[in-house]
Amino acid sequence: MAEQPPDQGRRKVTVPSIAAMKASGELIGMITAYDAVFAALVDQAGVDMILVGDTVGVVVQGRPTTVGVSLDEMIYHVRMVRRAHPKALVVGDLPFGAYQVSVEQAVDNAVSLLKAGAESVKLEGGTAIADRIAAMTRFDIPVVGHIGLTPQSYHRMGGHKVQGRTSGTDAGQREGLIEDAFAVEQAGAFALVIEGVPRDLAAEITRKLSIPTIGIGAGPDCDGQVLVLHDVLGLSDLPLKFVKHYVDLGAQTVAATRQYLAEVKDGTWPDDTHSYH
Repeated sequence: MAEQPPDQGRRKVTVPSIAAMKASGELIGMITAYDAVFAALVDQAGVDMILVGDTVGVVVQGRPTTVGVSLDEMIYHVRMVRRAHPKALVVGDLPFGAYQVSVEQAVDNAVSLLKAGAESVKLEGGTAIADRIAAMTRFDIPVVGHIGLTPQSYHRMGGHKVQGRTSGTDAGQREGLIEDAFAVEQAGAFALVIEGVPRDLAAEITRKLSIPTIGIGAGPDCDGQVLVLHDVLGLSDLPLKFVKHYVDLGAQTVAATRQYLAEVKDGTWPDDTHSYH
């Protein structure tokens, strides 16, 4: 019998499914997608979670940071991903400004993402936004937390800088990040993204929490990993240590376009095979 693609007969991934993966020791694979085409492809590959991330602002829209991404833009991209009908659990990012003003604003905007097709929402921060997470979970909105290097805090952090090191200006952050992790869990989040922290700190948090941790630039000891799809495909050139290009689609796209252009210029495209009669 021929090997079946991972999505054939695959059950829908749910919030309880993700919790069960930590309990069983199965590692969680998450990746970003921002449209129906790529959502269908990564889902066919068998990813557990699709993050419709505000990173769309950087890798698709060309912004320098995620700060300028709007809620309307996130709703638009969540709708596109939902049209792929993925078996993976769809997580929608709440962008900067969509939950900072008040608890009521945070719940209202989270509801908007769920109505657009997200099955859970992600927001950045720890103790400072625990009341937002608690309010969402009271109203049955599944939440993924995000601590460490939080891109929406780019200006305060002075760039994409590792958080929670034991020396230098970050020496006092370690205990604060552990407190943030517990605050997110106690508020009711079902999973936690840990970004840009030393691997030993991520490992410690992972051991102490009952909810799954998903790392990005946080070492191999988390309960799962997430990467930006455009980084995986070689479509971005962000100089981050945790980025790995599994293929160079950027170079392949340039080469294919050059070949097409050359055939147009020398009159060999379209040929008779690609013409109607």
